[in-house]
Amino acid sequence: MTKYLIIDDEPIAHEIIQEYCDLIPGLVLAKNCFDALEALEFLRNNTVDLIFLDLNMPKLKGFDFLKSLANPPKVIVTTAYKEYALEGYELAITDYLLKPFSFERFLKAVNKALHAPKNHLNNTVSQNPAPEYIFIYSDKKHIQVKVDDILYIQAAGNYCKIMLEENQIMVRKKLSEMIDKLNTQNFLRVHKSFVVAIRKITSIEGNRIAVASHFIPIGKIYKTAVDTFIQK
Repeated sequence: MTKYLIIDDEPIAHEIIQEYCDLIPGLVLAKNCFDALEALEFLRNNTVDLIFLDLNMPKLKGFDFLKSLANPPKVIVTTAYKEYALEGYELAITDYLLKPFSFERFLKAVNKALHAPKNHLNNTVSQNPAPEYIFIYSDKKHIQVKVDDILYIQAAGNYCKIMLEENQIMVRKKLSEMIDKLNTQNFLRVHKSFVVAIRKITSIEGNRIAVASHFIPIGKIYKTAVDTFIQK
């Protein structure tokens, strides 16, 4: 049986997706969520195999929700906005359906999800080994940084602060760009402005993480990712 979750702020979308799923043997509805925060709360104590995800929702957008998951299941995007398709495939979604979609197109997406590797996103990442060193452009020069020396990275406006064991470096890059540069599962995003090195975590208490002598806040939408990490 494949348990699925619908995340969409439009009731009619839930009705259509559920009606289509009822026609496909083996699909079982886990829950209807009408915003991403409700889905995050549900996923803290439950697991699903497949998510039908809308993008333009209040409180928390679909892709921001997806980025907050430590081990996302297979995801089929259901949206009226075609301009986000590239970003979706960069996040290793299974398929991207534009509303309104036919049952035939829906069935094709579901079959693709059912036959995709179980941990598609994680497999995509793990195929690229973590670099031991990266080059950071700062203060008009390229600086070689040993990845194992990084404690955490903090977003600071148009810059990122890379906190090392001995010093810190300011670089003109977005936090998402720095995450892509590291290309590794050795770092955990715990807040919209913070990524921490998993090996450097000394303790997790309440809504903050201790990394060496620093305390990093855990953002509300990233709590699920942190909880999943702790339970491994």
